[in-house]
Amino acid sequence: MLEHAAGKDLFDVWAPNADSVKLLADGREYAMEQNHDGGARGWWRAPAGVPTADNTAYGYLVDGEGPFPDPRSRRQPDGVHGLSATFDASGHQWKDQDWKGRKLQGAVIYELHLGTFTPEGTLEAAAGKLDYLVDLGVDFIELLPVNAFNGVHNWGYDGVLWYAVHEAYGGPAAYQQFVDAAHQAGLGVIQDVVYNHLGPSGNYLPKFGPYLKSGEGNTWGDSVNLDGPGSDDVRRYILENAAMWLRDYHVDGLRLDAVHALKDERAVHILEEFGALGDKVESETGIPRTMIAESDLNNPRLIYPRSVNGYGLEGQWSDDFHHALHVNLSGETTGYYSDFDSLAVLAKVLEHGFLHDGSYSSFRERHHGRPIRQDLAHPSALVVCLQNHDQIGNRATGDRLTSSLSDGKLAIGAVVTMTSPFTPMLFMGEEFAASTPWQFFTSHPEPDLGKATAEGRIKEFERMGWDPDVVPDPQDPETFQRSKLKWEEAGQGNHARLLQLYRDLARLRRETPELTDGGFAETTVEYDDDEHWLQFSRGKVRVVCNFGSEALETALEGTLLLATEPEAVIADGSLTLPGESAAVVRVN
Repeated sequence: MLEHAAGKDLFDVWAPNADSVKLLADGREYAMEQNHDGGARGWWRAPAGVPTADNTAYGYLVDGEGPFPDPRSRRQPDGVHGLSATFDASGHQWKDQDWKGRKLQGAVIYELHLGTFTPEGTLEAAAGKLDYLVDLGVDFIELLPVNAFNGVHNWGYDGVLWYAVHEAYGGPAAYQQFVDAAHQAGLGVIQDVVYNHLGPSGNYLPKFGPYLKSGEGNTWGDSVNLDGPGSDDVRRYILENAAMWLRDYHVDGLRLDAVHALKDERAVHILEEFGALGDKVESETGIPRTMIAESDLNNPRLIYPRSVNGYGLEGQWSDDFHHALHVNLSGETTGYYSDFDSLAVLAKVLEHGFLHDGSYSSFRERHHGRPIRQDLAHPSALVVCLQNHDQIGNRATGDRLTSSLSDGKLAIGAVVTMTSPFTPMLFMGEEFAASTPWQFFTSHPEPDLGKATAEGRIKEFERMGWDPDVVPDPQDPETFQRSKLKWEEAGQGNHARLLQLYRDLARLRRETPELTDGGFAETTVEYDDDEHWLQFSRGKVRVVCNFGSEALETALEGTLLLATEPEAVIADGSLTLPGESAAVVRVN
């Protein structure tokens, strides 16, 4: 069993402000003693003789209140308000000894939500789709958060017990089996983790200690205490959780949610510690570990080496790429899309990574970001997408681009994303133009919380100009059910044709070093906003996109590697490209 690093064994718990702590285990109460020594200060120790068999039900009474779940609980079989259950992570017999891992550069990521990826919504059912993902040509599966949250279904960002795997997905044993199966299939696993806030129901951490900073909130509530009194053990709690995923569950990397909401004024930022942790586990195991930040800051320091005062993370999400591609395909310019309405913007993003690199952001009403130093970062450190869970699910009706774009424009989006100099990420179902929406859904058992969530959802859309009357009720079970993929679509008509395009693009990336190896300087872009075309070169490979409805003819000699329409042809020194289509050419 994993021991608590700052305590003695399984049942030690950090509760620095408590006057008394009792352990309730297997139906019996045990008085605990506080440790006042050095680095273990504030930890309470259980007496000898407490049963530690697998699945022992236990919890803590703090100053007579409770019992509360263990902050480091590995299992919550009765939900986040119930008792914890012991779980021996060393009991799984791993079969992934041949897995050598995968670096981010050259890879394709596939983001999925376990509850809606399959009809069953479980880890076991998701494992049944591994062959499909291998055939698609992706390299990493990125799972939306799986930590324990209140209710049955949720996006996962309302987690309150970060060490526990949600029971409805199958719990921790099923999680180990899933990662093991993925590795045997040749796929890496990246786990989305949330350390910037806790959910609104089932958060008992403040009963134990100063995990949160009251009055210093972010979008979702009180900030996590990363730099105040008692923050040493809060940081240890977070970093040991990250280590748990990397070591006990063999995951290949972590996607760190909304790091701009991590308020940390200490000299060594916790993001730097994440980078160091990933490198340490990689050194121990010989298997690459990838730390990716979701950041709204356009701050390349995240991906700079620690040797030059960077944080040393392997990657960060780039919203600017999504916004530029989305606007040029859809024409939508409301809210935060307003600055991205030209192919010139897409060209800048392709060449430099960010649009806002110190430029004025009209949505923020201030200047934003800074340029990426090309000698300190590779373009593959930017994870980009045409669609993701946020950009679909945070729309009023959770509508995918499938509902508004032609097949031709969907194909252009696929080509630009998969051939860009960055690391592409697909959102489940995107590859076959899934007709199902992906909406915001919750299952809070508390009626007042459910009502507040629905009302807050409507308020969020005010700045985007979306109609509040069409926002589905997150608490309605049908909102969750309609968000599940319809897998039969993948083999039908235009769905199947787009799926084949994504397979061909993934193969082309694997077989074409120019698409993955060069730095920022190796990408050059030409465009014409009036004629609605853009082309970019990666060495000898050129990607030509016709965003307009009329056929395009451009001077070009070479070999056609891929085209989204059969009418695309190279003849007599020029490429003819139908409207709303794209082609990839190896130039002479």
